[in-house]
Amino acid sequence: MRGGPGEAERRQRWGRLFEELDSNKDGRVDIRELRQGLARLGGGDPDRGAQQGITPEGGTDPDGGLDLEEFILYLQEREQRLLLLFHSLDRNQDGQIDVSEIQQSFRALGISISLEQAEKILHSMDRDGTMTIDWQEWRDHFLLHSLENVEDVLYFWKHSTVLDIGECLTVPDEFSEQEKLTGMWWKQLVAGAVAGAVSRTGTAPLDRLKVFMQVHASKTNRLNILGGLWSMIQEGGVRSLWRGNGINVLKIAPESAIKFMAYEQIKRAIRGQQETLHVQERFVAGSLAGATAQTIIYPMEVLKTRLTLRRTGQYKGLLDCAWQILEREGPRAFYRGYLPNVLGIIPYAGIDLAVYETLKNQWLQQYSHDSADPGILVLLACGTISSTCGQIASYPLALVRTRMQAQASTEGAPQLSMLGLLRHILSQEGVRGLYRGIAPNSMKVIPAVSISYVVYENMKQALGVTSR
Repeated sequence: MRGGPGEAERRQRWGRLFEELDSNKDGRVDIRELRQGLARLGGGDPDRGAQQGITPEGGTDPDGGLDLEEFILYLQEREQRLLLLFHSLDRNQDGQIDVSEIQQSFRALGISISLEQAEKILHSMDRDGTMTIDWQEWRDHFLLHSLENVEDVLYFWKHSTVLDIGECLTVPDEFSEQEKLTGMWWKQLVAGAVAGAVSRTGTAPLDRLKVFMQVHASKTNRLNILGGLWSMIQEGGVRSLWRGNGINVLKIAPESAIKFMAYEQIKRAIRGQQETLHVQERFVAGSLAGATAQTIIYPMEVLKTRLTLRRTGQYKGLLDCAWQILEREGPRAFYRGYLPNVLGIIPYAGIDLAVYETLKNQWLQQYSHDSADPGILVLLACGTISSTCGQIASYPLALVRTRMQAQASTEGAPQLSMLGLLRHILSQEGVRGLYRGIAPNSMKVIPAVSISYVVYENMKQALGVTSR
């Protein structure tokens, strides 16, 4: 640190800041005052910063705010963390952060930014016009911000799993240490699970139609969207459009929890002493976590397919379906289609991440002028496009998986292996046969994303989760 001020001078500076934030002059700074101060001083996300900043270690009454001594204690803790972060970005340890170091730091997080973009970021903190950021400029800019580590620089750009389009193959969400300590992580997982449940229920008819067409559509019957819907309604009424939705919703919670825990462990093993993971490492960790979760909950996937395709009166319920499969086909039936399912995680997660990072970089390069916050519409668009591209790439494997899961329940269907089934589909129907049902699958993306986002935001408010 360059030219560190004395303790007396620091306390004076903190005292002046306290007086400025204490708008009602009651000798305490509460969340409302801190939020207003952050907004006035340009402190990033006011709600998040206020909620995290008002409860320092040793604070007494968060609701009543902080008195001067507690506020000073908080700022001391903040400066210590900011100093460590400053040194981690100051790669040549010359006491200044320059444009190249900003580019290197973003590159370590998987984002390539141009020289011009790095200069814009630097200019937002550079007060003396030197085109470098010294410790005092860094400290004054971030002292009341909610910045905790390098990853929080890209806080708005975390690739979230909130966008539930019915496939849990994406890389899991990442939570900061602060979110883990405060318990916000599990509230966000709960909010995401509820959002996924509502979203899947709302788009269940299209999901069932997709499975129906994957298994039954062919060159000869020319089954289309309207024909498929009408066929299902004729066979079982309107309620039949939601067959299989119960188990599809039920598997969200265990799959999300297992994937999150596996991801944290794998990420820790890969990361070692690194502070963050590169994009390639996130892809590897996410794919392994997804494979772990799918291995454990895969019997539920088989049950979902069988219940989705069942005829009226074929099964009394979930347990009856499981018992009939076990009795007639043996325990191995619960892992039919497992190989193409796990293989499908690789193209899905890889392309999902790659497209997301590419779109994110393009937006940062062209449109990020004054803020790194892209806005919710940009985030939703990036997430929706990347997830859709991932689904298209992995769709043939998903179709093969579904047909293998349904083989024993489909009369006259050949009992083939993954490669045998692929050859059979290509020889009988051509490449188009590998994309049966993709139309209803694509139709459900936008409503699924919209529903899951709206429900997620409302659930966060109900659970008291601070803005992300």
